[in-house]
Amino acid sequence: MKKALVCGAGGFIGGHLVRRLKHEGYYVRGADIKMHEFAKSSADEFLKIDLRRQENCRTALSIYGGFDEVYQLAADMGGMGFIHSAAADIMFNSSLINQFMITESVRACVEKYFFSSSACVYPNMQIGDPEMAEEQVYPAMPDNEYGWEKLFAERMLLTYAAKYGIKPRIARFENCYGPYGTWIGGREKAPAAMCRKVASTPNNGRIEVWGDGTAIRSYTYVDDMVDGIIRLMNSDMAVPVNIGNHVYVSVDELVYTVAAVAGKKIHIDHIDGPVGVMSRNFSNQKISSTGWKAKYDLYTGVLRTYPWIAEQVERMK
Repeated sequence: MKKALVCGAGGFIGGHLVRRLKHEGYYVRGADIKMHEFAKSSADEFLKIDLRRQENCRTALSIYGGFDEVYQLAADMGGMGFIHSAAADIMFNSSLINQFMITESVRACVEKYFFSSSACVYPNMQIGDPEMAEEQVYPAMPDNEYGWEKLFAERMLLTYAAKYGIKPRIARFENCYGPYGTWIGGREKAPAAMCRKVASTPNNGRIEVWGDGTAIRSYTYVDDMVDGIIRLMNSDMAVPVNIGNHVYVSVDELVYTVAAVAGKKIHIDHIDGPVGVMSRNFSNQKISSTGWKAKYDLYTGVLRTYPWIAEQVERMK
């Protein structure tokens, strides 16, 4: 039986990943500063532990026979509003986690190490720009400090891999959504925020959206993202790999998709706010070579996500 450590197991993607690994027959230890907020963990054991401390990373990795795989998803992160308002905390907290976890994983003789990077490592793009492959991240000019921290962590992992032989797997996530994720409080991402706003608004009502609604994004359902993680980990690709749905939509199109699922007519008021980059358009050739393909289009994914968020909204009334 393979043994896996999932750092960030109390988070959205981490929680779903734990369930998938258990389904695959792994022994799984979860580690995070908090328990999962919306679901009971499926891990065989869960350490509530602060991975910003090196001794805690060492503790998380301590197990008889060692871990075969480490999945490092722990980070201080959130949606665009949080990324722009908490840049210093993000860089400080996440860099500590990554430095200590990589160092201790090498010392623990972990064979494979997965790191969850982000499409935020790329520069701003304009609508209609040609696809950008992973190597084109350089010369680097991320749109925000969250992207700079992710890019540094990628470089650190690749440097340790070259010197110590640990096998790196790096995924650059595009926007991920689904049930059991943060949907309120400032850290939620756009799909969850729009589901909450629509659920809280009566039919023919109005919601506010940052920017003019034309910014383009790829939204990837969480089951597809987890499948990409597993396929990447089982591949021999030791370089950064984009993982994301290859269908791009505007923010306004996202709102209207959520409204269609909810069976409501929604009007949009565009207001000033942090929008981030204007467009994303990335090559999925590397992850596609593993046999990965997004199974869920936006409507189908929202159909699986909106009812859960609408239920949370109703409970808060």
